[in-house]
Amino acid sequence: MVRKHLGYAHIPQRFATEVNAFCAEHLNPYLNFHRPCFFAVEAIDAKGKIRKHYPADQIMTPWDRLRSIPGAAQYLKPGVTLNALQHQASQISDNVAAQRLNTARTRLFQSIHRRSRPAA
Repeated sequence: MVRKHLGYAHIPQRFATEVNAFCAEHLNPYLNFHRPCFFAVEAIDAKGKIRKHYPADQIMTPWDRLRSIPGAAQYLKPGVTLNALQHQASQISDNVAAQRLNTARTRLFQSIHRRSRPAA
């Protein structure tokens, strides 16, 4: 997902700090709390092969998937609670999160473009 949002072009190392900050502040929260994902359900067919299918009721965000696991709190880092994560997830809507992500990505690319050295 990182390359889908940032592209496949080379990003020089001198911009790594800015790109990492963008990922931590904008991309990761968007992916974890606002972007739906398909989760596979495995079934064994007549030949004994495991087949994966993606039913509509298994489309959810990673945050929703974590909440659906019984005893999910045991998988969290010390000091992180389900209530704190729920508060973070409900602060903004999915559409607003996507708009903020796009705005931040545009600012990041403009900043990189301004300070890039032209090719020889």
